[in-house]
Amino acid sequence: MKIAEIFYSIQGEGTLIGTPSVFVRTSGCNLRCVWCDTPYTSWEPQGEERSVEWIVEQVNGYGAAHVVITGGEPMIAPQIRELTHSLTQHITIETAGTVDVDVRCDLMSISPKLANSTPSDKEGRRWATQHERTRYQPEVLKRLIQLYPYQLKFVIAEADDLVEVQSIVVEIGAAKNRVVLMPEGTDAAVLAERGRWLSDIAKQTGFRMSPRLHIDLWGNRRGV
Repeated sequence: MKIAEIFYSIQGEGTLIGTPSVFVRTSGCNLRCVWCDTPYTSWEPQGEERSVEWIVEQVNGYGAAHVVITGGEPMIAPQIRELTHSLTQHITIETAGTVDVDVRCDLMSISPKLANSTPSDKEGRRWATQHERTRYQPEVLKRLIQLYPYQLKFVIAEADDLVEVQSIVVEIGAAKNRVVLMPEGTDAAVLAERGRWLSDIAKQTGFRMSPRLHIDLWGNRRGV
């Protein structure tokens, strides 16, 4: 499978925030979010083809108890099933929830893409059309939350995005305490500003709010 990077850091988002983890970032995605913070795995996929055995050896070399398989969209990566069944650590898979594959997973971190993610025609009409058609797959989401321990992590750009979030949560039957709201952005100052009003929304709705700790600590850099 094509791997963009493998690195050891701490989880910066969601319910396991702060947990030391090895990140395995696959390259390739079936979506094209306009605000994608890893364009080197989607808009312009980069990386090297690596065997499952090589990846497992690299991961085990760090001696960490947690592994995060992310992307891109790791659920479309060839041999993703074999990789997850070859790893012995606690596995989080970060996915948009558009594809259902039989994987081993201890936390399915699902980030359904809202309308705020759809690129405009100027970014490419073909990708805009495909993204909008593909970004929300309720039947896939229903299966994933039934099969795995999960969190639903929504990227919020504006307060009005909560209307769509609440609609999705109701439609797929997700538990409120599994919903995580995260401000959109790759700049610490922007995240702080959005985080202030998003924290008020979290108090009103009962949803969890997550910062992006890695951005606060290191900025929008690769491999940290």
